[in-house]
Amino acid sequence: MIHLVSAALTESAAALDALRRNDATLTAIAAAGAALATAFRAGGRVFCCGNGGSLCDAMHFAEELSGRYREDRPALPAQAISDPGHLTCVGNDYGYDRVFARYVEAHARAGDVLLAISTSGTSTNVVRAAAEARSRGVTVLALTGRTASPLGQLADIEVCTPAGRYADRVQELHIKVIHILIELVERELFSAPDAGHASAQQAIA
Repeated sequence: MIHLVSAALTESAAALDALRRNDATLTAIAAAGAALATAFRAGGRVFCCGNGGSLCDAMHFAEELSGRYREDRPALPAQAISDPGHLTCVGNDYGYDRVFARYVEAHARAGDVLLAISTSGTSTNVVRAAAEARSRGVTVLALTGRTASPLGQLADIEVCTPAGRYADRVQELHIKVIHILIELVERELFSAPDAGHASAQQAIA
């Protein structure tokens, strides 16, 4: 069993090393972090969506922004599209393909950001959410795992992290990217923690 554990860790490390060496992807991550910070600073909100493990990643991303990541600072308006009432209502009335797009239609406005997560980049409900967001002047950030995907083609900024045959390795890279995005936002908006809570509030007013 130990050799299986070692092989899994080796494969995971290789995927991370490949990401670290990909300058284009690192540039996209930095650009996505800047887009998030710009939206928050201007009073915009961030929404995020995905299916299965990607929804769990979306929820984690949102709670780290509205809650706490590394340092105490003001809460940031981020929300995962994960309300069971909404998802089951829209899924029942309109079909599962529209569960995220319908939420974007109801809540997102120009100046907001949608983080759309799909390891394949082909999840129909996530792609439709991105299309709805684009139609409303919402910046779309895509977190994918395959190049030239429908979701990536809709995005203003795509962070694509290929990692082999299976989605689990892609998801391992996605959570790393998500944590980096949150760190970039905190550094951009609250880089002077000694400036006081009031100054930080002004940064996102």
